[in-house]
Amino acid sequence: MTKILPFKAVRPTRDKVSLVASRSYQSYTPFERDSRMDYNPYSFLHIVNPGYKYQKEISGEERYKLVRNRYLEFKEDEIFIQEDTPCYYIYKIVNREHESFCGIIAAASAEDYENDIIKKHEDTIQYRENTFKEYLKTVGFNAEPVLLTYPDNPTIAKIIDETIEHRAEYEFTTTNRDTHYLWKIDNKNSIQEIKEAFSLIQTIYIADGHHRSASSQLLAQDLKKHNSEHTGNEAYNFFMSYLIPESDLKIYEFNRLVKDLNGLSKEEFLIRLDEWFRIENRGIEVYKPSKPHHFSMYLDGEFYSLYLRKTTYEFTNALEELDAQVLYQTVLNPILAIKDVRSDTRIDYAHGKKDIVYIKSMVDSKEFKVGFGLFPASVAQMKKIADEGLTMPPKSTYIEPKLRSGITIYEF
Repeated sequence: MTKILPFKAVRPTRDKVSLVASRSYQSYTPFERDSRMDYNPYSFLHIVNPGYKYQKEISGEERYKLVRNRYLEFKEDEIFIQEDTPCYYIYKIVNREHESFCGIIAAASAEDYENDIIKKHEDTIQYRENTFKEYLKTVGFNAEPVLLTYPDNPTIAKIIDETIEHRAEYEFTTTNRDTHYLWKIDNKNSIQEIKEAFSLIQTIYIADGHHRSASSQLLAQDLKKHNSEHTGNEAYNFFMSYLIPESDLKIYEFNRLVKDLNGLSKEEFLIRLDEWFRIENRGIEVYKPSKPHHFSMYLDGEFYSLYLRKTTYEFTNALEELDAQVLYQTVLNPILAIKDVRSDTRIDYAHGKKDIVYIKSMVDSKEFKVGFGLFPASVAQMKKIADEGLTMPPKSTYIEPKLRSGITIYEF
């Protein structure tokens, strides 16, 4: 039984939410961060970057304690308020392309993650898990929900549709033209219906936020050990999540850029590729793959289509069918000698929201020798890989929606 519960969110007052909400800290350049903090005293960036106040880089435990202090200052100054009773929150994002994402912010169970009811499709790095666990333990809150996805559910959809007919608690547009809406569900009957509907869903999948999920589970284990009166209902047993139906999830590809041909000439490289692919030179015609196992390649001023020879490549499991894995096993590793796609400095990535012309421009600039365009993975592929207990290579998916920090905050 999946446990998805309401919680008492800490959140900005209605008049300040547009000023508080920020993108994830890592998505800003240092210049962008400083510019926002210079002119916006309410930005959530002031909380997660406390050294800005002293114009000093601060890290480790010292930073964590100052993050906690800034957070408490925002509460003391009544920039944040907290609900009196547990609620669910409907959160809707309409981006500049008029794509709409709508789901529920709630507390997901760390035990469900541990028991593989909440499934993952990416590997995590233990160092990062432990670092974020210590961060959470010190600051006592989480402000960026994990993105989870569930099979479309008519009961949950009906409650969402009925709720969004009313005025939103929040409605604001960001400078990149995304519009955000938030509705609060505090009606006891609706809360019970949502809770029961989720309890009947057998499996939920992590779309984005694997390290946050893993760190939250480590935190739950840690705090349980030090609580002699542990019941399983404490706030630390859950982590804040944004749950959207599978039909709302948008998956883009990550395209690959490589700096050299591993000592091969262009002709030698094409001959090696011919073992695995049917190759067609498209010249200056821009080519973008239209189905799985088709790839585009840009090399030496020309586009190529690469169609996988399925008589040569064997599919043994769900991972082997993933285009990012196909490219690794046929090209990146055996031909270009890129063994570790996470750390090799010869490879870089560009998500699919940057069109294939971006790949062309990076190769034409001579910074890279060759670029590969992939067809995006599907939700079904992601689920099948997770169900088989496998994990995707790094940079296999670029998933939307991307969430703002500081709109709802989960305390434990």
